[in-house]
Amino acid sequence: MAADTDDSKYFVREIERNDGCALQVKQCYIGDVGCVVWDAAIVLAKYLETKQFYDPSSEVNVWSGRTVLELGAGTGVVGLMAATLGAQVIVTDLEDLQTLLTVNIEENQALISSGSITAKVLKWGDDVSEFLPPPHYILMADCIYYEQSIVPLVETLKLLSGPETCIICCYEQRTEGVNPEVERQFFDLLQQNFSCEKIPSDKQDPEFSSPDIHILHIRRKAQLCVG
Repeated sequence: MAADTDDSKYFVREIERNDGCALQVKQCYIGDVGCVVWDAAIVLAKYLETKQFYDPSSEVNVWSGRTVLELGAGTGVVGLMAATLGAQVIVTDLEDLQTLLTVNIEENQALISSGSITAKVLKWGDDVSEFLPPPHYILMADCIYYEQSIVPLVETLKLLSGPETCIICCYEQRTEGVNPEVERQFFDLLQQNFSCEKIPSDKQDPEFSSPDIHILHIRRKAQLCVG
């Protein structure tokens, strides 16, 4: 079934890649937080094509053939970037966002050659068996904001990640209202089973980075054998 492409519902954000091509990412005039491109999503998308991951001049491409799952994908910009770099991507969000994700996948299909991308529904805390075996990478941008979602989000990360999975989490640190407490709860819960490595700004895209936006590499702690 073709996606709903009624242009009166959408406005476009262009995200330029290092090769000069640009992702055309549609956003909704009316909708919830998932309907627009947040700054953390752009910072993460641009981080995926930094030289440590992708450097055609040295024939480096970490993404080629790797399986990638994006949580809370919203517009899909992060997963789309990974797919254009050669990854096999599944972007996930709630049912409400599936039309927007499908529109943006169709809009950018011409930029995807060796990679692939599909959109699926995933509510945090629900069964994840259709997304297993664990992907090589889990991507998440600005997913830490609702207090009631913290426990199901961490549970979903535990269910989805294997010993080799790298979770790349990008979030904007917010100092107002309940945000600091929500972040504290998330990291307290996360660090029971995962270790976190903060990525310094000199490893991020030189133009698309900010002191308020943090990128973390998160991995499962090794399980100790008993007996």
